[in-house]
Formats: sequence, C-alpha cells, structure tokens
Amino acid sequence: MDAVVIGAGPAGLFQVFQLGLHGIHAHLIDALPHLGGQCTELYGNKPIYDIPGLPYCTGRSLVAQLEQQIAPFRPTLHLGRRVESLARTADGFTVGLDCGPPLQAGAVFIAAGVGAFVPRTLKVEGLDAHLGRQLHYHPQVTPALAAGRNVAVHGGDDAAVAAALACVEAGAASTTLLHRRDAFQAEPEQLAALAAARDAGRIQVVAAQITGQDTQGGRLAALELLTPEGTAQRLPLDQLIVCLGISPRLGALADWGLALDKKQLVVNPATFETSESGIYAVGDINTYPGKRRLILCGFHEATLAAFAAAERLAGAPVPLQYTTTSKLLHERLGVVG
Repeated sequence: MDAVVIGAGPAGLFQVFQLGLHGIHAHLIDALPHLGGQCTELYGNKPIYDIPGLPYCTGRSLVAQLEQQIAPFRPTLHLGRRVESLARTADGFTVGLDCGPPLQAGAVFIAAGVGAFVPRTLKVEGLDAHLGRQLHYHPQVTPALAAGRNVAVHGGDDAAVAAALACVEAGAASTTLLHRRDAFQAEPEQLAALAAARDAGRIQVVAAQITGQDTQGGRLAALELLTPEGTAQRLPLDQLIVCLGISPRLGALADWGLALDKKQLVVNPATFETSESGIYAVGDINTYPGKRRLILCGFHEATLAAFAAAERLAGAPVPLQYTTTSKLLHERLGVVG
C-alpha cells in the first residue's frame, strides 16, 4: 500500500527515497508549489557545510540533488496543497486535502519542518476578493497567467525577481516590479537579468507602497501607490503577483490528537513513530531526548522510520540490504549492469 509524506523539504524528500528502497510508493504533499520547503525558501542561496559527502552546497542545490535521487521511485506530487484531515481506516489512513480526492495510505510520515509554509498576504482592504482570479501568491508563472496581460509583481527578494523575469518570458504585455525601494535581494545572475530587462524596457521597476486598490466592474483595475517622496500614483494592471515571503503554520496537524511538546511531535527514537501507530514524524517537526534540529539528523530519522513502517506493513522483520550489492535495490533504483 502507498504511503503519504507530508512536507517536501530535505527530510521529506529523503523519506520518499528510503520508502522507495523498500518498494513503497509515496504521495508527497506540500503547501508550497515547489519542492524544498524551508531549505529552498529560507536557505536557497545560503551555504550549507554539514551535509555528509558534500563539502559545500546551497539549499537549492541540495534540494535539486535530492529530487534527482528520488526520481527512480516516481512519487506522486501534490504541490500547492494542504492537508486538512487525517482519519484512521480499517487498513490504514485517509488523508484529506484542501482540494481533490482524499488519499489512502498504509502509513503517514509527517516531515512538515516547523509547519506548513503559507505565503504572507498583502493587507489591502478589498483585495482578497480578487484572490485566484487576479491576485496570486507565489504562483507558478505560466503563459495562461501572464501572456498578453499587464502584470505587477510585488516583492523584493529572489522569488519576486524570478516571477517578474518569468512574466517577461511568458509574454506579458507589460511587467512592473513593485517594491518599497529600488533594491532587491537575489542572486547576482538574477540581478543581472533584471538589469538587462530594465534596460531593454521589458520590466519597469516602481519604488512605492500599496495604499489601496481600484475595482471597476468587479475586477481589479489598478493599485493605489505612495512613493517614498509622498507622491500618490496609480498603477493599472490585469494581474497582481505577490511574493512577500512565507511563514509557518502548524495548521490542522494540531487537531489530530498526536502528542505534542512545544508544537513538536513526540516520537519514539527507535522507530520515529508518533503517539499514533502508523504515523511517523521526521525532521524539525519531531522531538525526543537528544534531538538536534539538523538536516543530517532528519536523514537518519527518515531511514529508521522507513524500516519501521516497512516492517509494520509487512508484519515481519525486513532484512537489511545494501545499495552496493543488492540486486533488488538495483532494480528499484533502475541501476543497469
């Protein structure tokens, strides 16, 4: 039977890998529209020096390598989705999402870090009425969203810069990058691409704060702005993309009846099972004596949790096999020769 892994950060991704070695297919769920969790959102371009075998990597490059590692197991991805409910069934669990059909699982692995990351919202009266139609938080920019439209991107970090550049590539009629000041925190390559797009007239940068919105015929027609000099401006637009960062929320997990200690799930360090049998927790979301909130510890926890779940599902001990010599593991990994 399949397993459900909640959280697509490093611990969740490695959990998928370890389950794959045991022949267990995983459904991977994350509230963000992409893999990586806080490792991508908070440490995407920052150096990490304590991953075994990697003297140096960034959060983003680590996630890319973990994504490559799980590719042979073809997990089913449910990105941009939140888990709303968890119920025990006769042979496992039913996991309800905020949209789409519920998932059936023999085991559930919670790798939610410090909680589900949700976008920080823009506090402008009446703006939420346009959510999903003209207002988008950290979306995947596609031609369907941007092509032929006047798009404003609000934010000052690498996600905002990337979204503005993606709008240009998607064929936006005009792209405006809106931030409180004309300075952005992004990788040098991104900043160089932004400068080139500005010089070519493909991106307009406006330094201002949003003070209100203008709705006409039920549609968002323009934003009302205030520049640092105190000048009022009006920015007409068709679509508004907001990239103001993310913040963690424990969400529905707090209502599942699992034992908690200071918003962390209490687990058995031998199996990483929570207070409910068949539900495991790995990574920053869990706690146990001697716990250290390190990525490499999450990898260890995911390994033992996978063994424990495999034995529980099989109803018998699982023999230890090595990827160096096991033909079965080579078949599962797609190793040739």
